[in-house]
Amino acid sequence: MDNYASFIGEALEKTRCRECVPSWEEIQVLMGRQEMLCTVHYPGPGSCQLHISSHTTANEVVRRMLEKLGLKESRNTFSLFEQNAHWERAVGGSTIIADILTRFENLSAKEPDSDSQWRLCFKLYCLLDADAISVDSIEYLFLFEQCHEMVVRGQLPACEENLQTLAALRLQSVIGDFSTHSPCPPLDELFPGHMVEARLLMPPCSPPALLPATQPPAQGCPPPQRFPGGLLGGALWNHTATAAHKQKVEQDLRLRSRLKEEAAAIMSTIVECWKGLAGYSRRDSMAAYLTIARQWSGFGCTLYEVDFYISSTGCFSQKLWLGVAATCVSLYRQGEAEALESFPYGQICSYGVSDSNTFKITAGDRDLLFETTKLTEIMQLMNAYFSAIRCQHGRGDDVVSITEGTAIEVGFHHLPPTPTPTLLELPSHPV
Repeated sequence: MDNYASFIGEALEKTRCRECVPSWEEIQVLMGRQEMLCTVHYPGPGSCQLHISSHTTANEVVRRMLEKLGLKESRNTFSLFEQNAHWERAVGGSTIIADILTRFENLSAKEPDSDSQWRLCFKLYCLLDADAISVDSIEYLFLFEQCHEMVVRGQLPACEENLQTLAALRLQSVIGDFSTHSPCPPLDELFPGHMVEARLLMPPCSPPALLPATQPPAQGCPPPQRFPGGLLGGALWNHTATAAHKQKVEQDLRLRSRLKEEAAAIMSTIVECWKGLAGYSRRDSMAAYLTIARQWSGFGCTLYEVDFYISSTGCFSQKLWLGVAATCVSLYRQGEAEALESFPYGQICSYGVSDSNTFKITAGDRDLLFETTKLTEIMQLMNAYFSAIRCQHGRGDDVVSITEGTAIEVGFHHLPPTPTPTLLELPSHPV
């Protein structure tokens, strides 16, 4: 009875409604008055198993992971992420972990493909002080692994030569010295795929020459006869469509063949570079990798794709990256290292969601509008950085408040209310 009373008491303290119907596994565990086991992965091959109840939140799991991994003294902040091979998102701090596990179970039943398997991952979230991370700490491994994720996704602007060096350093850190018997991972786990495809970009085909205008019939000659509509049209169309399809198939085969050739050439260069790293320890390889990555001025920021950008001064552009970092928000052309514009947090008066797919930042006397599908993610991360910065400045109680239907007020200026909720909560990191 004491266990039941304790369970009910803890559950009542957290009035957040469950998002999913409890799974059969959860019901069985509850009937046996036991706790569930939850596997939390972290960058690299590591994972931890934690006992959770039906009302354990993401914030609680993060605190326990910080204790287990000895990261409580870190100046950086961490979060739980739900992820599969192609997608990830930070988990809100008050989210019930049992709901996430039930959703994973439901998704896995619908999508049994191994690439679609879901998991919880504990990762660096706000990189506030990369220099303070000890090279011997597990946090340094987090930084290395998450940096490599950015490289493979094509989110670290660097020349091809540097990217090949990074791939070789990755092999040295993971496998050690080159050996003909060492299993080599596929290229897409070492090198950004878009760089391979970029080698195959062909100049746009010139438009076909215009046919000469039909000469009018000579005087006295009967006009040329036309076949009745539909008489041969079907036969001609079928023949043309078949020829076009055959040509496309042949073109695709040639393209795939060239992709394989380019990938093999790049892999060969990487392996040669790897051979030259013989004797490098894992620690040396990781340090050399991060030294090259830090050459980019935006190192440590999180990049979000922006479909369209316009400012009140008339500047506009398409297909950009919005980089959210510890000190500023910056705009980059995709693949370019230099920022188009950068806005330190001290200049940002307000930020928020202005409609279903538009994010608005007011910096000084400028209004900046970004069209993106990552509204919640951008909002969460900016909230987290502002909260962390204020805590570090000794203003821990004066955190950014989050309410539905209003913008987030950062300084003297705030966005007008919108009927759409701007954000539900901060991600799962204690700040």
